[in-house]
Amino acid sequence: MNFPVYTTHVRRHVQSNHFFTDDLITCEEFVEELLERGYAIRAVKHGGVDLPKRDFDRIIKTGAGMLASRHICASLGIKGEEEKFRFGFTA
Repeated sequence: MNFPVYTTHVRRHVQSNHFFTDDLITCEEFVEELLERGYAIRAVKHGGVDLPKRDFDRIIKTGAGMLASRHICASLGIKGEEEKFRFGFTA
């Protein structure tokens, strides 16, 4: 089971949260949303253990690519296939 651990700030209070999923794609999509909203991502765990740095970085990079792709498509009014061909982000 993969789950990101992230932090939200409500006024002066910091709260640690978890999102649980068995699906890697869902985990990457959730990381994309965390990046979009600017939440602090503290860790991504699998089976309760922090992922190795390389795997953590891959999930963050994938989420960031999905976010960039979405923004490019919206800003330029193009479809994901064209974005992938022209810019090479994850569609």
